[in-house]
Amino acid sequence: MYGCGKQRLQGRKIKVMSNKKLHIIGGGLAGSEAAWQAAQMGVDVVLHEMRPVQKTNAHKTEQLAELVCSNSFRSDDKYYNAVGLLHEEMRQCGSLILREGDKAAVPAGGALAVDREIFSGAVTKALEEHPRITIVREEIAGLPPEDWEHVIIATGPLTSDPLAKAIQELTGEDELSFFDALAPIVHTDSINFDKAWYQSRYDKEGPAGTGKDYINCAMNKEEYENFVQALLDAPKTEFKEWEATSHYFEGCMPIEVMAERGPETLRYGPMKPVGLTNPHAEEKPYAVVQLRQDNKMATLYNIVGFQTKMKYGAQTEVFRTIPGLEDAVFARLGGLHRNTFINSPKLLDENLKLKAQPRLRFAGQVTGCEGYVESASVGLMAGRFAAAEILGHDINMPPKTTALGSLLNHITEGANAETFQPMNINFGLFPEMDVRNERGKRVKGKERKKAVAERALHDLENWINEQNRRKAA
Repeated sequence: MYGCGKQRLQGRKIKVMSNKKLHIIGGGLAGSEAAWQAAQMGVDVVLHEMRPVQKTNAHKTEQLAELVCSNSFRSDDKYYNAVGLLHEEMRQCGSLILREGDKAAVPAGGALAVDREIFSGAVTKALEEHPRITIVREEIAGLPPEDWEHVIIATGPLTSDPLAKAIQELTGEDELSFFDALAPIVHTDSINFDKAWYQSRYDKEGPAGTGKDYINCAMNKEEYENFVQALLDAPKTEFKEWEATSHYFEGCMPIEVMAERGPETLRYGPMKPVGLTNPHAEEKPYAVVQLRQDNKMATLYNIVGFQTKMKYGAQTEVFRTIPGLEDAVFARLGGLHRNTFINSPKLLDENLKLKAQPRLRFAGQVTGCEGYVESASVGLMAGRFAAAEILGHDINMPPKTTALGSLLNHITEGANAETFQPMNINFGLFPEMDVRNERGKRVKGKERKKAVAERALHDLENWINEQNRRKAA
């Protein structure tokens, strides 16, 4: 029954006879990566995904690893950007998410962005065809059955209520939540290129780009100030039952919330005018709205950083005041949903096991890491740790000097449990490194970042080689 990776048992409850299987709950980025890693190590995996039996407020398809917010995995620079370094480490570890992300890449300057449908379709196909993976379409409404001895919970920020409540009762922790917002998507042929133009910031080409990967819409000072005021005045969707006690994550801050912080906030955030030259005007832009390619055919572009909780009618009215988007046709308007995560530094041990019930591991955004790549990377580690345990191998932790190890350290022991909030990977999570130039002076900035990245890749190589030696033995 479980030998065929193409088996999809929609809505049926099952009882697994062998407790040596790894059960993974959640088929998002983290769950998909965990399943792939464990199966590649020789472990039989049952991947439980509740869609389409039980839908969510954010997902639109039943594909695994669906991207519900941005289509960007952010910077792909492995030496000067921490998330780019994490990309490279995951590639070295045989990541399914990065493999298919690279194949589905669309132009995005120095970032790695993907065609959503091609990406999630390829991930789904790879998992369905793997001989050690069985995909079961069902909701796990509560804690997993007791005879499932090895479980990874990778249900992400949209964990179903019955499972979330069961976890809360088990851990004794109050639910922690924050907002995640969706950016609108525009049909390319509805953009006015008498005002808009193609250019990457500083003409940077990146992994799949040409230096002209973004569509840019410039504003003068008056247009910008009117736009900010329109954002502030627009009617918003209110979520009174949970908005007062929840927190926005800084990386997905609704644009109107940013505008509330001050009139110049957007000019130093998603609308910064640096590194761009408007070919339609001699004067320098006062602010610039950027749109990033959302699919391979380049027929859709999303408005970068424009997550919003404005009501739909207001969104259309306000966003069409942007020069070049006067007649914009929207394939999707922005939205907002609540995300849930656990207090990982308090609840999890160093290899992602729940202290209150060690048969359960957690992975992905539910652990309090933030971002597509970060979520997948924690899934990568959880899958490897669980597989090693099932196979009777010692769990070999990634060095804290690597992006993988530094992120793992942060969410399991490095962060303050009293003030824990979701975190993207960043160089501030890495151990200190004393880097000096030829004059003996301590270096900072880009030089230090590159030294930290080179150390990480060196230590990662040694870690992978050690794992391979143990496997061979």
